[in-house]
Order: sequence, then C-alpha cells, then structure tokens
Amino acid sequence: MTGDNETRRRLEAALDRLRPGLLRDGGNAELLGVGADGTVKLEMQGACATCPAQAVTLRHAVEPLLREAVPSVSAVVPVSGDPTPLDI
Repeated sequence: MTGDNETRRRLEAALDRLRPGLLRDGGNAELLGVGADGTVKLEMQGACATCPAQAVTLRHAVEPLLREAVPSVSAVVPVSGDPTPLDI
C-alpha cells in the first residue's frame, strides 16, 4: 500500500467520522502519512496528545475504523503533537 490519493481520501473520511468525539474532548487526529507496509501515522493533537486513554482509543476505535476503510492498514502509529487542548 502506498499513500496514494484514494487511500488518503478513504482514511480521511474514516477519521472524519471520529473527529466530532475527539474535538468534543479538546483533541484531534491528523493523518501524517501511510507507509508502503500499511502503517498509518497519526499526529495526536490537543488533549489527545497526552490522554491516558490514547492507546485504548487507537486500538479499539481508530484502528478498526481505518482498517474497515482500507483493509491493508497494518498498524496505526501515534505521533504526539502539541498537548494544548483545542478550542472548538
């Protein structure tokens, strides 16, 4: 898998389904890229950057949704960004 436009579009659409909940909690997730091996890198922003539930959220909410959108996703790797909560 590569980070082609269709793959990115499908992943962004999946993330858009999760964003309202993330934003409600003062956070967000930005798609940084997709590796040839299917690894998706997400920048966890705002409150999500330091949230103690980040690993659980990624494993049980984000990763399954991204795999549903793009079955060749092999892993989701978080990259922490600025931990300042986002104003919505």
